[in-house]
Amino acid sequence: MTSNDDKRVVSATREIPAPAARIFELIADPAHQPRWDGNDNLAEASPGQRVRAVGDVFTMTLTYDGVVRENHVVEFEEGRRIAWRPAEPGQKPPGHLWRWELEPVDSSSTRVTHTYDWTELTDENRYRRAQETTPDKLRSSLDRLAALAEG
Repeated sequence: MTSNDDKRVVSATREIPAPAARIFELIADPAHQPRWDGNDNLAEASPGQRVRAVGDVFTMTLTYDGVVRENHVVEFEEGRRIAWRPAEPGQKPPGHLWRWELEPVDSSSTRVTHTYDWTELTDENRYRRAQETTPDKLRSSLDRLAALAEG
């Protein structure tokens, strides 16, 4: 990976005192995502879109401009890993990826890593917004997710 690519992959990790299954449910059900989004980018998602497999597509409405994004699930392991590539409806994803990885520490604690990877993003008009996604924003999502999972 080049140093430029290094800047295009950001992540944050936190141990959350909650079981992996509870945390994963908050991530894999898009209706919950606006509650923990540290980027304040997600306005809403319709209920009934719970992700179950690679190839699933769920939709979200963004806060930025109220547009809808289709999120194409490209990695999935129940309770452990989920990743998706957002796209405009009916379009090919432009190349950025959101990933969540959960590693149970014990029965009541989970190490969660949240990653934003835009190494394959080709639309230069999206670079500025991509650069605004920092580890601090990912950590904010982890903190909000922890508050929900612990509650």
